Amino acid sequence: MSFKSNENPMFRSKFSEDIFKHKYAHEGCNNWADLSRVLVQDVCGEYLSDDEIETLTQMVTELKFIPGGRYLYYAGRPNKFFNNCYLLKAEEDSREDWANLSWKSESCLMTGGGIGIDYSVYRPSGATLSKTGGIASGPIPKMQMINEIGRRVMQGGSRRSAIYASLNWQHRDIEQFLSAKNWYDMPVGNTGFSVGQIKEQDFNFNAPLDMTNVSVNYDTEWLLNYWDTGDVGDVFKQNVRQALQTAEPGFSFNFFDKEDETLRNACTEVTSADDSDVCNLGSINLGRVETLQEFRDIVELGTKFLLCGTLKAKLPYDKVYQTREKNRRLGLGLMGMHEWLIKRGYKYEVPEELHRWLGVYKGHSDHVSSVYSGSLGISRPVANRAIAPTGSIGILAGTSTGVEPIFAVSYKRRYLKGQNRWHYQYVVDSAAQEIMDIYGTDPSKIESAIDLAEDYERRMSFQADVQDYVDMSISSTINLPQWGSKLNNEDTVEKFTNTLASYAHRLRGFTVYPDGCRGGQPLSSVPYSEAVDKLGTEFEESVETHDICEISGQGGSCGV
Repeated sequence: MSFKSNENPMFRSKFSEDIFKHKYAHEGCNNWADLSRVLVQDVCGEYLSDDEIETLTQMVTELKFIPGGRYLYYAGRPNKFFNNCYLLKAEEDSREDWANLSWKSESCLMTGGGIGIDYSVYRPSGATLSKTGGIASGPIPKMQMINEIGRRVMQGGSRRSAIYASLNWQHRDIEQFLSAKNWYDMPVGNTGFSVGQIKEQDFNFNAPLDMTNVSVNYDTEWLLNYWDTGDVGDVFKQNVRQALQTAEPGFSFNFFDKEDETLRNACTEVTSADDSDVCNLGSINLGRVETLQEFRDIVELGTKFLLCGTLKAKLPYDKVYQTREKNRRLGLGLMGMHEWLIKRGYKYEVPEELHRWLGVYKGHSDHVSSVYSGSLGISRPVANRAIAPTGSIGILAGTSTGVEPIFAVSYKRRYLKGQNRWHYQYVVDSAAQEIMDIYGTDPSKIESAIDLAEDYERRMSFQADVQDYVDMSISSTINLPQWGSKLNNEDTVEKFTNTLASYAHRLRGFTVYPDGCRGGQPLSSVPYSEAVDKLGTEFEESVETHDICEISGQGGSCGV
């Protein structure tokens, strides 16, 4: 079962190597070791000692510290758009801001970065426009406009857009927002089909806000009302019901001193109150770290790497530079957490040993950030830690992503190759495989996200315990059984609502994913034996495409 590559000996699977070659390899960075060397020199060559450069390069080469995907992509390239996402704000309810928001969004997306936007300042639909006497469209049409920009922009010429949109829970358009992505109730013209039905066959079929993740912002007023009365309110209840059915909207919790940090990046882990802020990501792979001292060393050099990145990363427009200079946010994250637990014989919970490691993560990153920014003569970062989902870099490292449990021992993973061709490979989770190889563990005995789908409170508790050490947020999605099943249905909504509300004050964000809720989902659990038989082969998916005019009986492209 063990995978060995002469070209990239640190990769645990052919899938890892394929992802590297497809997404990141280029001339001068044809293998992982070369890319690691070039990247560290690009970012830190002017600022770290030779010994630090050598040590950090080795950490990256050994997949113990992995910078965010944009760092990997732009290593050794002329442009240095190293940042994964930009945080944008609808700043005022005006025609000028509407236009400016589109410009900012396109500028950021064209660099390869995702965007997150809070639209709460825009007046609701139907409100009177005093200057023209017209009627306001409300924030949701603007979200749809930005979504369409995202659909048309191939980010940095390399990938599709990632977008996030949020709205305050008291906004007058919140009811419309809650159902904005309920595709299963949306008819497609007079076809007799819903958007959801067509998406099951054709994942690329255009759907409302299909490039955009959406969340509701909950502030201190909501929390205090809940604590005073025990009532979560109708919006929260409907939010839960909709999420349990369709996965969205998610929940953005912004309380007390964090109340103004309503801006999020596309995956929601980086937060800010300031328009045109930027995320700056790198993750420590706990699965490959053996000792607490080694972990401490990686925290130190990972923090220094990200600080250097704030001096080297190119940005799309002037205000992003100004906001970065003011805030200089770092997003030092963690991945491989479940692998770390499995190797030490722990269940998916935060034991005392992990608390000690997380204490080092928090305390040492804060210390290094303060001291090293002072030695560089730059502004001190306002925040240092955010835990990203680490999808692609988790594949590279062959470990569990972010704080997530292993999705499944074996699964089929779909991914976009080129602009519109979907491919898939069968995967045996490398951390699970290592446990099986070393200990002879039966694959059915390894706990996974699929198993924990029946125990969502364990997932909430785990995220809350880790959040205590994170000064921004955690991107984590709780897998749930399919809506309508025994464990996820109308009868379970109230219990889930009450459980989530009880944890809200310890969380910054929360999302769920009911199985099968979106057509063409990227991961599907498969039997271990099936995956083993098909390992190492890339399959191209046969996709049935749909023309809205054709399926409505008007002829392809409506006769054009």
